Amino acid sequence: MGFINLLTHPRFSRLLAIRWAGQATDGIFQSALASFVLFSPERQVNALSAALGFAVVLLPYSIVGPFVGTVLDRISRQRALLFSNLLRSVNLLLVAFLIFTGTTGLALTIVVLIAFGINRLILAALSAGLPLLIDAKSLITANAMAVTGGSVLVVVGGGIGVGVRAIVGSLTLANHADALLILIASAGYLITALLTGRLKRFEIGPMQHEKATASFSQGFTDMREGFTFLAVHADAARGILATAVHRGGLTALTLTALLLERNTFNDPALPENGLKGFGFALSFAGIGVFLGAFLAPYGVSKVGRHRWMRMALFASALCPLILAAAQMQVTLILTAFLTSFFGQNLKVTNDALVQSKIDDYFRGRVFAVYDVVVNGAIISGGIIAALLLPPSGASAVVPLCVSAAYLLVAVRLLRSSVFPPVK
Repeated sequence: MGFINLLTHPRFSRLLAIRWAGQATDGIFQSALASFVLFSPERQVNALSAALGFAVVLLPYSIVGPFVGTVLDRISRQRALLFSNLLRSVNLLLVAFLIFTGTTGLALTIVVLIAFGINRLILAALSAGLPLLIDAKSLITANAMAVTGGSVLVVVGGGIGVGVRAIVGSLTLANHADALLILIASAGYLITALLTGRLKRFEIGPMQHEKATASFSQGFTDMREGFTFLAVHADAARGILATAVHRGGLTALTLTALLLERNTFNDPALPENGLKGFGFALSFAGIGVFLGAFLAPYGVSKVGRHRWMRMALFASALCPLILAAAQMQVTLILTAFLTSFFGQNLKVTNDALVQSKIDDYFRGRVFAVYDVVVNGAIISGGIIAALLLPPSGASAVVPLCVSAAYLLVAVRLLRSSVFPPVK
C-alpha cells in the first residue's frame, strides 16, 4: 500500500491525525521551553547544564517505561490516548503560569517532568496500536509516514513557536511570550484529545484475550518478558541497540549545534539570534528526516531490511566528519541534514522489523523496552558530549566520537554473520 492510499486509509488516517497534531504541539511546547531555559539573556548556558536539561526531559520516559507496557496491554489504548492528552493539556496550564511568573527550579522541573512522562505513554500507545490498523506488508510505509511525519511536524511546530515568539517577544516581556506559547500548546493537546474520539474504544488494542489486572510489580515482569522476547529475536534486539546508539549520537551533535549557535556563530549577548540559528539547523534536520522516510521503503524493497539498516548506519558514520573538518554554519547544516536523513532510514526500517517480529500480546512490552533503551542512550550521549565539549561548542572531538561509534556498531553489531541480509 503506497503513501497516498495510507494517507486516505479510513482507520490509519485517524491515528495519523492524533499523532501529527500531538507532535506539532510538542514542537511548540519544546520551543517555548528552549527559549525560556536555554536562550534567555539572563541565563548563561554551558554544555553540562544543557545536557542535564536533556536528561531531565527524558528522565520520566525511563522511569515510567517499565509500566507503560502494563498499561497499554491491559486497558483501552484509545482511552489511554484520550485521558493522557487531556491531562497534559491541563498540566501545561500550570507550566504556563510558572513561566509567566518567571519561576524556575524544582517546581518547574516537576511539572515539566509530568508533561514529558505523559508524552511517553502517548507515543508508545500510538506505536503499539499501528500494526492493528494495517496489513503487515504496509508496515514500512506506515512507519515512515507516522514517525517521519511526526518528526517533521515537531520541527514545524518548533518553527511556529520561534516565529510567534519573535513577534510577541517584541511586544511584551520574554517570560510572558514564552507563557503564551505554552497556552497555545495546551490548546493543541486539547484538540488532540478530541481527535482520539474518532477511534473506537478497542480499535488499536489491546485484544480481548490480553486484558488482565495491572499491578506495580507487573511492570517489571513485563519488562523482563520484553527482554526475554528480544533475546529470542536477536535481530530485533540488535536493531534496537543500533537505533539507540544512533539517537545517542544525534543528541551529542544536537548539543554541539546548540552551543555553536548560541556561543560561537552568534553573539552570546543576543541569544534570540542563537535560537533562530538553532531553529534553522533543526529545520534542515527535519527535511532530512522527511526525505529519509521516502527512501526507506524503496531501499528495503531492493536489498532487504537488514542490509538496508547496515548501509544506513555506514552512511551515518561519514556524516559527522563534515562537522569535524570545520565548525561553520554550512557544515553544521549539512551534517544535520545528512545524519537525520540516514538515521531516519535506520529508524523506520527497524520499527517495522521489530513490529513484524511480535504479536500484540508482547507489543506493549517490547516497545517499552525499546523506548527505555533509546532514551538511556540519548541521555548518555548528551552527558558524554557535555564532558567533551568546550563552552563554545567548537571542537572536532564529539563529531569524531559519534562517527566512530556509528562505524563500530555497523561493523560489529550489524555484521552480516549475525544480522542476516534477508528480504
